[in-house]
Amino acid sequence: MTGLTNGIVSGGVIHDAATFDERLRRAASAFATLGVGNGDCVAVLMRNDAPFLEASLGAQRLGAYAVPVNWHFKSEEVRYILEDCGARVLVAHADLLRGLDDAVPDGVTVIQVPTTPEIAAACRVPAELLAPTPGALVWDELLAQHAPQEGPPAPAADSMIYTSGTTGHPKGVRRRPASAEDRVRVEQMRDLVYGLQQGMRTAVAAPMYHSAPNAFSLRAVRLAELFVCLPKFDPEQLLALIDREKLTHLWLVPTMFVRMLKLPAEVRAKYDVSSLKFVIHAGAPCPPDVKEAVIGWFGPIVHEYYGGTESGPVVFCDSKEWLAHKGTVGKPIPGSIVEVQDENGNALPAGERGEIFMRIGFYPDFTYHNLPEKRAEIDRKGLITCGDVGYFDNDGYLYICDRIRDMVISGGVNIYPAEIESVLASLDGVRDCAVFGVPDAEMGEALLALVQPLEGRTLDPEALRAELRKHIADYKAPKRIEIRDDLPREDSGKIFKRKLREPYWQNAGRAV
Repeated sequence: MTGLTNGIVSGGVIHDAATFDERLRRAASAFATLGVGNGDCVAVLMRNDAPFLEASLGAQRLGAYAVPVNWHFKSEEVRYILEDCGARVLVAHADLLRGLDDAVPDGVTVIQVPTTPEIAAACRVPAELLAPTPGALVWDELLAQHAPQEGPPAPAADSMIYTSGTTGHPKGVRRRPASAEDRVRVEQMRDLVYGLQQGMRTAVAAPMYHSAPNAFSLRAVRLAELFVCLPKFDPEQLLALIDREKLTHLWLVPTMFVRMLKLPAEVRAKYDVSSLKFVIHAGAPCPPDVKEAVIGWFGPIVHEYYGGTESGPVVFCDSKEWLAHKGTVGKPIPGSIVEVQDENGNALPAGERGEIFMRIGFYPDFTYHNLPEKRAEIDRKGLITCGDVGYFDNDGYLYICDRIRDMVISGGVNIYPAEIESVLASLDGVRDCAVFGVPDAEMGEALLALVQPLEGRTLDPEALRAELRKHIADYKAPKRIEIRDDLPREDSGKIFKRKLREPYWQNAGRAV
């Protein structure tokens, strides 16, 4: 892509807004003929690509749920989601289908999308995986066979995002469709937090299977003058794109800031970033020195919000507010309720730490698909928690300082050690194990596994990592595995993770 361009750009293909709209309406017609209706699920196993958006928005037109699937997942992880959500259709890149083996349940119609040369190069896809899967439908051919759906769309629900599982399996966040009135307010909220506006020029480098990039993309693509799907984040490539295409809006995570700042000064100086008007970040804590450096580079256009897949964005701050309250994640947005509570559910005054509970009044409620009891566990008096600990200052700004749950955020990705521990503990020679996050300069946190072998057994850390990767996505495999003769335990016999974590976090500026 050279020179200024308008439209949806993906893998060297450019669609104007009218063509894109026609294609997603063709997708809706195709899904309908395959039996997809209101409340059904269409799974999307793809990297960032225009058909990801077409399939998601096409499903929404029918009142169905688009279910993005993490493309790093191994076949058994994919199968779990397909079975749990009851997907009627799976739309997937051709090379990803090749790796699924027998993971697709009977009765699921498979539609393959060719893996573009750009995606193959960025993701280092072996050439032998690029051939189409025999017998599967082909996306463009299927769209060509169906006329665009006419008439008004059904009330749309947000994508059903599967969060990493605290009990070994991810949970689908199934939100009911918003009323027409609430939909307007939700879109206004997203426009405020994400900075969305008609005529924006943006690129999405964060994976669209994640909650926030997904919500950002599905709205931004309908408003943008230019929308570029990047299959993978590359710091210099993004800077060059900002310069060449005069991008105005970006959604990023702190790890991306870190990688851009690590570029040599002479490389960063080559690119003009003055076209940027609004940069929003979330997904993980941003080190204050990193954020201050980015504001100094991009200007006072760097904004931040806090929330979760379940809650949506609940607090927000701009650069000016953050510089006056360094370390804050913002103030509650209009319509949101945010409380810092003690263990009895009492709201705490400014300066006192407690668990954060929150909700947006007009944001449609949700359940965990097939697990309503898990939804009840995070609810307290109508507010929900993501398990974070924080406090308000005297000016009403929220700060995050700890997490009650074991979740690790590495590079903006939520990883739950329980899932890894359950697999690790099943491996030959392992007596017990503990997996937790330790400080990492680039990723924020990295996974460390401490493994206790069975008596008389010798374990090799790299062999354990290799075995783990047969069962879980590579990014979940701990960066380091250490073998320990013994692990500290509480009186109950449970491994004392706090004692294990403390030495690593003592100088990190955050409680454990």
